[in-house]
Amino acid sequence: MKNQWKLLVAGLVLVFIGSLVAHLIQTSGGIRIQDVRFAGTNGLRMSALLYIPANATAQTPAPGILAVHGYINSRETQDGFAIEFARRGYVVLALDQTGHGYSAPPAFANGFGGPDGLKFLRSLDMVDKENIGLEGHSMGGWTVLAAAAAFPNDYKAMVLEGSSTGAPFAAEGTPQFPRNLALVFSKYDEFSQLMWKVPKARDVTESSKLWKLFGVEQPVQPGALYGSVENNTARVLFTPAVTHPMDHISSEAIGYSLDWFQRNLKGGTPLGAHNQIWYWKEAGTLVALVGFVVLLLGAFDVLLKLPYFSRLAQSPIASRDTRTWGWWMVLILTAFVPVLSFYSFFGWGGLWLKPSRLLPQGITNQIVVWALLNGVITLVLSFRLGRKPTLVTRWVPSVLIALATIVVGYAVLSLVDLVFKVDFRFWVVALKLMGPVHFKYFFVYLIPFLAFFMIALRGLHGLSVKGDSTFRQYATNIAALGLGFLVFLTIEYVPLFINGQLLTPAEPLNTIVAIQFLPLMVIVAIIATFTYRRTNSYVPGALLSALLVTWYIVAGQATQAAV
Repeated sequence: MKNQWKLLVAGLVLVFIGSLVAHLIQTSGGIRIQDVRFAGTNGLRMSALLYIPANATAQTPAPGILAVHGYINSRETQDGFAIEFARRGYVVLALDQTGHGYSAPPAFANGFGGPDGLKFLRSLDMVDKENIGLEGHSMGGWTVLAAAAAFPNDYKAMVLEGSSTGAPFAAEGTPQFPRNLALVFSKYDEFSQLMWKVPKARDVTESSKLWKLFGVEQPVQPGALYGSVENNTARVLFTPAVTHPMDHISSEAIGYSLDWFQRNLKGGTPLGAHNQIWYWKEAGTLVALVGFVVLLLGAFDVLLKLPYFSRLAQSPIASRDTRTWGWWMVLILTAFVPVLSFYSFFGWGGLWLKPSRLLPQGITNQIVVWALLNGVITLVLSFRLGRKPTLVTRWVPSVLIALATIVVGYAVLSLVDLVFKVDFRFWVVALKLMGPVHFKYFFVYLIPFLAFFMIALRGLHGLSVKGDSTFRQYATNIAALGLGFLVFLTIEYVPLFINGQLLTPAEPLNTIVAIQFLPLMVIVAIIATFTYRRTNSYVPGALLSALLVTWYIVAGQATQAAV
């Protein structure tokens, strides 16, 4: 095997093995998974994954569960819950909220899509309409509460994961509404103030809002049953020792929901709450995600050997002879200016670029403003402190090789989705196929991200030093792009685990969004270093990174404006 094929084949093998493992786990015991589309209120197209256990037929209907993800997530984020519900004989509809995943925008419309999801689930002849549960994480909790408010007699029990009743976005909770409720609110949840009006999640038991829901005038005891299952007024609070986004990957949090539905829904296949296998799917899609990155590098390497693209190949020429104080200053500024500006620039983005028909994704707009302003800062610093990297730029082949590389990656994910019905993900990091709306706006958002990566990677490769080993080159670039976010997240989360609050408690959403920046920036650093070492140019890597990151962000964000 020629050397240039090794990475490509290795990437394909990792993608295949990881996707196969994920597929076998999510279909264990004869579970079938269908990608469904249906018409919602006002004709909005809704999307969901339908998990059908072997025991569920029109002749033997099974209990059903509507499972809904949180803000800026998608139907696959509920995999851990959906897999375990289906293993217990429940038909599961893992819904894309309106404006999320493949459900049509705008986000937040029609009760977040919850009433339409429940109506569709009840229309299935394999579902026992007398035994339906509702489960939602974060904003997904508000989604199922909207469903319960619209159809108060069409469900039997509910689990809210990291969510709440009442203002500002959900129906008001009382001792009678919703029916038989389990609240799973983690000890380190970042949204305690928003959800339950307490500064620290571990103090949720003291929330007057929670007392009203439970019908008490004293602290709620975790694990204690309040009300009556028979009267549909049962209430219980569980407090696993995780954070808000970690509810998705917590066997404890998932286990509480399993136990609650098995206590409240009749039918299905009894299994202990600790009997869980979902994490093997998470491991599989992580392997596939790593394989995808290796695949991109391998595809670039193979394409570079073709006669047309071979003109790009050139050994790298370092920009600096030695590491001076100026080099260290550039490294520190490159690593830490993006995180020091993170909250401010995100805030400005929310003010300056409201969702519109041209730019319909609110958080993507904030990222755009952050990227462009940091691009300006990087440009200024490059002129004052940086070194212009020595390179040869051939624009047309650079554009074409980046496009061809990303097309290979997209084609592989399309095939994996078709055969195995999985995507590439781990926890909050998820690479999905784009839907028609995403494709429409991909090219609009590509322009600012392309400008950012052109500037950022030009400055990055100004850090190259003569005589550096391969390892040191990769380590330098990973530190330049990722170290700041690692320090930033550490500084935010250590206080949360010590005293119950983020260092910046007013920024829970943006802090969680920043978690994805760390692995993304590491991947960009790897791609940038790999391509630069083969072409002596930052341009192919900047183009490839812009295509990949724009795809990742646009496919994964909520679309708030109608399009």
